[in-house]
Amino acid sequence: MNDSASTNLADDAFKQVVKDALIDALREERDLFHEIFSEVLEDFALAEAIREGRETKEVSEDDVFKILES
Repeated sequence: MNDSASTNLADDAFKQVVKDALIDALREERDLFHEIFSEVLEDFALAEAIREGRETKEVSEDDVFKILES
């Protein structure tokens, strides 16, 4: 077997070990990963809301409270 074939086998074995470890971690720490992904999605949503807010006209605080109270 040449060096290239040995390297490919080693790379494939390494990839499989990493995949197996990731699958095990996802199964064992499901709640932790759920919390992490939820936080990431919230951050993206907040960033998008901020971006959209910068593109809209400003309103007064009184106007906001009027809407909230109705």
